[in-house]
Amino acid sequence: MNNEENKSEGINNNESQEIGNGTNDNLNTNLKKQASNNKKEKTKRENPSTSKRIFGIIKRIVIIGILLCMVAFVLLYASRYYKNDSIKDKTNLVLNSNNVTAKLKEEIIIEDDIIYLSMKDIKNFLDYYIYEEEETEQIITTTDRKIAAINFKSKTMVVNGANTKIKATAIKRDDRIYLPISELADVYEIEIKYIKETDTVTIDSLSRALERATIIKDVSVKSHTRTLSRTIDKIKESDSVVVIRDMTNGWTKIRTKNGKIGFVQTDKLKDYVQVREAEVEEKQITEKINMFWDYYSESRTAPDRTGEKYEGVNVVSPTFFYINANAEFVEKGGESIKQYVKWAKDNGYKVWPSLSNDVASNAGIGVTSSILNSYEKRQELIDNIIEVCKKYELDGINIDFEYMYEKDKNLFSRFIIELTPRMKEMGLVTSVDVTAPDGSPNWSLCYDRYVLGKIADYIIFMGYDQYGTSSKTAGTTAGYNWVEIALKKFITTYEVDSKKIILAIPFYTRIWTETTDGKLSSKAVKMKDIENTIIKEISSDVEKVWLDDVKQYYVEGKSGSSIKKMWIEDEKSIKEKLSLVSEYNLAGVASWQKGYELDTIWEVIDRELDNK
Repeated sequence: MNNEENKSEGINNNESQEIGNGTNDNLNTNLKKQASNNKKEKTKRENPSTSKRIFGIIKRIVIIGILLCMVAFVLLYASRYYKNDSIKDKTNLVLNSNNVTAKLKEEIIIEDDIIYLSMKDIKNFLDYYIYEEEETEQIITTTDRKIAAINFKSKTMVVNGANTKIKATAIKRDDRIYLPISELADVYEIEIKYIKETDTVTIDSLSRALERATIIKDVSVKSHTRTLSRTIDKIKESDSVVVIRDMTNGWTKIRTKNGKIGFVQTDKLKDYVQVREAEVEEKQITEKINMFWDYYSESRTAPDRTGEKYEGVNVVSPTFFYINANAEFVEKGGESIKQYVKWAKDNGYKVWPSLSNDVASNAGIGVTSSILNSYEKRQELIDNIIEVCKKYELDGINIDFEYMYEKDKNLFSRFIIELTPRMKEMGLVTSVDVTAPDGSPNWSLCYDRYVLGKIADYIIFMGYDQYGTSSKTAGTTAGYNWVEIALKKFITTYEVDSKKIILAIPFYTRIWTETTDGKLSSKAVKMKDIENTIIKEISSDVEKVWLDDVKQYYVEGKSGSSIKKMWIEDEKSIKEKLSLVSEYNLAGVASWQKGYELDTIWEVIDRELDNK
């Protein structure tokens, strides 16, 4: 029994020992955990957390990134002001206040102190209408007041009809034409210099304003209006510079004696001197033009208007000159021309006589073409015009060339391009008569209205014969709506300055006869004869109907088996057309023709133009 108890106790002791051992294991585990926790707490106290450490790293990266971006932005921003965009290894061209080297089509040639510029570049920068006259092997160049012809052999240049000695001819290099631009300074009215130190050619227009200033102290010329920008030149105290423009932000754009264009601070400049004022072209007539044509035939002398005066008129255009069937320049009147001019000037009128081509004969169109197609014949005609302008002390010329080949359109423009400088040199006006756009080839499409509008002093739009002698339909001579549409095309489609357009109005209309068999005929009726014609050919009590689209009265009636129709030109219809002068800011009005009008019409025109 004791053994069993002992066994039992022994067993119990073993269990107790195992239980004791389990308790010890738990205690050890707890101690280890506590030690680990203590270690973590100690580590936590001694070092930042991992997340904070990562955050710190990211923060530093962001700050560095921002700083790098700021540096990059500053460098990128500054680079535009330090970029060297000058053109090297090439002769530079400075035209007035701009370096145009990048726009040069060919190289500049400098030989034996002569500066050559290509014909292409002269066309681009100085003379859009320069051209090669193959017939005479000459280069023809024109400016506002000069026309010059230079060739490839002779050192003689023809300027405005006179021979001039030059040091060099035109040359050809690789099929490219070059002109000695340094020899054409007087023609183009320019000052040209070559700066060897910077291999730069400067060209200054003598018609532009020129201002100079003196540098107060040594200073760097900057590429932009910023101190931290590229230095393009250095100028010393007392140096003179060309003032181009005050930038209103403390900087001034200048050109240095080396031909460099850049900026200096405005307070570094003193002693401004206006070397040259801008040339302003003075107009002969500053008010609205009120002109009439005074027509007389080739077999008559100029009309005697002694004692006559017309309210508001300031220009007269007598038909003094014409080109006959033999291509000869003809004066109509001799001594009577002088008497007419004296009458006009005594009344304060400017005299712009008309020069017409031959449109009466079948050969007329060919005669005109033969003149236009020859440079020498054009010059001969121009010489004749200049001669009579001097002889009779005229104020201008009115070119009335009609019925020309469409293929001669550019040559007619050439004639005006070559004539106008000769006229401007003497202070005389060139006006050109032009029909409405979009007509027939030989009556309308033969005019380059864009070029003529750029070159001539005035374009006279002949705003009549909307329905003329050859019309197959009866209609008005000059409907308001038709006139306005044509004016809009001149101004918008052909870009003619409205202040150069003179609107020509008719002092006549047409009476139309329609027969029962469908035939149509018409005849011109003078404005002053309209009422009598209506009474005689239609009826004394016929009703006049106002047509608002054409802004004219219309009458219609039977005459036997025929129908008579007329669109009336009177004070009211003329007044409506005159309203277009102010609406579109036109130069004025011209009337065809003197002697057809009502006596009261001059007062109407003068009042509507409002030249008071």
